[in-house]
Amino acid sequence: MKTYLVGGAVRDKLLNYPFHEKDWVVVGSTVDDMLSAGYQQVGKDFPVFLHPETKEEYALARTERKTAAGYTGFKVHASPDVTLEEDLIRRDLTINAIAEDENGELIDPFHGIDDINNKILRHVSDAFAEDPVRILRIARFMARYAHLSFHIADETMALMKQMVAAGEVDALVPERVWQEMQKALSEKTPTAFITSLRDCGALQCILPELDCLFGIPQPEEHHPEIDTGIHTLMVLEQACRLSNEADVRFAALMHDLGKGTTPKQEWPRHIAHEARGADIVKQVCQRLRIPNEFRDLAERTARFHLHYHRALELKASTVIKTLEQLDAYRKPERFKKFLLASEADARGRPGYENRDFPQGDFFLQALAASKDVDITALREQGYENMALANKIREERVVAITRLKKQFS
Repeated sequence: MKTYLVGGAVRDKLLNYPFHEKDWVVVGSTVDDMLSAGYQQVGKDFPVFLHPETKEEYALARTERKTAAGYTGFKVHASPDVTLEEDLIRRDLTINAIAEDENGELIDPFHGIDDINNKILRHVSDAFAEDPVRILRIARFMARYAHLSFHIADETMALMKQMVAAGEVDALVPERVWQEMQKALSEKTPTAFITSLRDCGALQCILPELDCLFGIPQPEEHHPEIDTGIHTLMVLEQACRLSNEADVRFAALMHDLGKGTTPKQEWPRHIAHEARGADIVKQVCQRLRIPNEFRDLAERTARFHLHYHRALELKASTVIKTLEQLDAYRKPERFKKFLLASEADARGRPGYENRDFPQGDFFLQALAASKDVDITALREQGYENMALANKIREERVVAITRLKKQFS
């Protein structure tokens, strides 16, 4: 029985990149051996165990054989006679197929160290094509390492395109798509996740609502980049500058989906794209089973991002109505995230990246000023029911009107 450190921990140690989890592979052992040693079995499809003390994952060395379409169609064989190299060859990328023994010696049968040094994401074997999740994973690794100048090997991109053409991506389940996408949104360069999927054709299958934005024009006076897809990637990039939160970045990515449904004869204008986009966001989130907190922020950003841009032009009563529609009084933290995603939209254009945008500060001050209305005092003055509601709104309009003069 021999134990090896494998996968991400080895890879990221070689890259001097931070990592938080360690995965181990055990050669020459059985399920009974592991249980007798106090390990807790957690794997259903193949034998994976938790260490009795560290709780790190230990998997028996195994081989896999493709038996059906999709990422679940595999038959797994784990036994003491499976070698380390047989286990490593089933992994997705060469940089993930490096092992380290108990003495710190590296075992690298597929030249993953060379690919790390040359900044290449390359598949280990043609078995890569048997699992469509690997397309998502390699795109996520691009999101993780693009800032280090990593790129996908030409032969690997060609294989990804073949997988898309063969319909393998159609077998992906929504939960797994979202799992990889959410991880990518938390990495340094989420735009690389989107461009990698688009380069191999998978984005059209997974997120056609986003893919179709590329090539759709916008008015050049407001959007020097013209192309809506390019703008969307620029907005996502700015969202990453403004926030580490995946839900803010997702809202930025989804904010202009309505422009994909604008009739061609109306281009480059996109009248009422906000409401159309909000409906599409809800459809996307339902299809991919995206959590409600992501859906709610993205839907509101799509629907109200132009209110952010026009904040200083809005009537005081409209500012109040916008705050109410965004549920800012009850959920101020989500409202702040809406402002960040909308600011990313404003900055996601050539020449606008470092400009001052006072709209966010104005909206935050408007929320604070309108919350300062003394409702208890109004009740003591005899206002109640609809009369009280109308008086509260009237006082809030006065407060916002006063605030607007400070920003004029």
